[in-house]
Amino acid sequence: MGNMESIPPQSKINGVSVNTDLEKGPYFLDGCDTLPKLFHQRCKELGERTSHREKDYGIWLSYSWNDFFEHSKLIAHGLISLGLERGEVVSILSEDNKEWVYCDLAIQCAGGIASGIYTTDSSSQLSYLVNDSDSRFLFVENDEQLDKYLTVRDQMPGLNKVIVFDREGLHDYHDDQVMFIEELYDLGRVHAKKHPELFEQEIAKSKPEDICILVYTSGTTGQPKGAMISHSNVMFSLSIGAYTLPAFETDEQVCFLPLCHILERFISVLSPIAARSTVNFAESPETVFDNVQEVSPHIFTAVPRVWEKIYSRISIMVGDATPFGRWAFKLATSAGQARATLIEDDEPVPALLELRYRILDALVLKNIRRMIGMDRLRRGTTGAAPISPDLLRWYKSIGIDVFEGYGMSETAGIISLNMYGKNKIGTVGQVVPGGKVRIGEGAEIQYKAGNVFEGYWKKPDKTRETMTDDGWLKTGDVGHIDNSGYVNITGRLKDIIITAGGKNITPAEIENKLKFSPYISDAVIIGDKRKFLSCLIMIDQENVEKFAQDRRVPFGDFASLCATAEVQELIGGVVSEVNDEFARVEQIKAFRLIDVLLTAEDDELTATMKLKRSFVEDKHKALIDEMYA
Repeated sequence: MGNMESIPPQSKINGVSVNTDLEKGPYFLDGCDTLPKLFHQRCKELGERTSHREKDYGIWLSYSWNDFFEHSKLIAHGLISLGLERGEVVSILSEDNKEWVYCDLAIQCAGGIASGIYTTDSSSQLSYLVNDSDSRFLFVENDEQLDKYLTVRDQMPGLNKVIVFDREGLHDYHDDQVMFIEELYDLGRVHAKKHPELFEQEIAKSKPEDICILVYTSGTTGQPKGAMISHSNVMFSLSIGAYTLPAFETDEQVCFLPLCHILERFISVLSPIAARSTVNFAESPETVFDNVQEVSPHIFTAVPRVWEKIYSRISIMVGDATPFGRWAFKLATSAGQARATLIEDDEPVPALLELRYRILDALVLKNIRRMIGMDRLRRGTTGAAPISPDLLRWYKSIGIDVFEGYGMSETAGIISLNMYGKNKIGTVGQVVPGGKVRIGEGAEIQYKAGNVFEGYWKKPDKTRETMTDDGWLKTGDVGHIDNSGYVNITGRLKDIIITAGGKNITPAEIENKLKFSPYISDAVIIGDKRKFLSCLIMIDQENVEKFAQDRRVPFGDFASLCATAEVQELIGGVVSEVNDEFARVEQIKAFRLIDVLLTAEDDELTATMKLKRSFVEDKHKALIDEMYA
């Protein structure tokens, strides 16, 4: 089933010319059929306009499109001089920064394939990814990431050279296989002087069918697989993005999610090139909330865990306010919720309610949005994991529109989207124009469009497993499509719980209800082949600590906090409230708290802060057995 509307064969959206036949391609933006060609065109067009901003010693510095082009050109020349050939892979191991993006475009412009590696990956994971991708070159951010390479360098015989971005702590370091980015720039200058037209010639050689990006899956059910994304896939998604996720030249956004992930790659690398917008790099994942306050972006994309954390922060702020402040906030959100409910139900908003909301918005809610850096926000988006519909409604009540979308690495980031005028909370939106979705065996969502990947790198058997005989992508997600064409995801096919009584339960809806509580950061429902459902819960450290301190509950560390009777009772109350919303067979009969603080470096969490269900169940088997004893 396709979207009710389609993009006209020739149209201009926010100054971007889309000329494409979405049924068969090739897909064009401003006359370009590959990302390198579009990048080249944008840099020539925009010149000294700001492309990126990055903090240095506490000061935001601006970098132009000319900087973007010249640095990418030097990196490409440097790599070619070191022996990079078309179709070879180059890996990048770094936090988000302008050099990451420079390398990404340099590699693609030189005809190579760019592959990102999470900074939270271990040295053994690094060697697996480098070897599996046949990477010839590896970029690393700093001495910490270089150490990972040095630990397993003898296990990566195919790697020619390692290039380090940051020289801090490595000024006296010398290694024949390691060089620094400044040295690569110098090589590039020499090579560019000898071959002044080469960079542009390589860009012109790029073809829609060429593989340009490898995106490795999270590997929660086995070793990671490299999804091969072609220029054609990218240009399809960008064409759709111009239509469904409109961005303007004046837009500011903040890049902070891992650029290895297809969501951030699309939002902060690919889309800004199409839209001519400006990307601000967060200093680190720990400072993202401060950086958002400083930038006050027009567009903000985050995974559900981040939206949940912002909600928790506001809850703490309101809890610390004066009695009058708490009363005013409750009054404002009550008006906002009443208004949002009517809008969601497509009902008219009474004039008196609209007036009350406008006054309270100006007096209360606008200040809340300013304090969290979202006073200029035009559009928030969320994806990569399920999000609580109640949380989206809460954001709507304080004047922030957050649209849920759906995509995969295997679809270059996009399958379906909610957007202005077509937003149905609790769904992941309608399938994108030019795409088709259907429900296959076991209620699995299947997808077909021009952005479906070219297959898994060196794994034709895995590629065949993920495609149907008639060419549809098997997403692995379970759901249905309503009468208006909105896609509803109820869970992952592999996560379906079949109780001992034979009841099929998809745990995502129950888990999302739990996570709407400011005291719960994540939850994993247990119950496959069991007599009843139980749950492992991660508490929100900041909010639960404040709860305990306000009530003078003694605790020494996180584990002792989790063990207190007051915290157990608090979480038990949340579980009880959530149980009231479900049938008896779907109710949680027992729970335990995971009493260890988890970060993206821990095996239990993905880099986008999702709990790995199977890993959690294995690691905390003793807790689970205790609940069923």
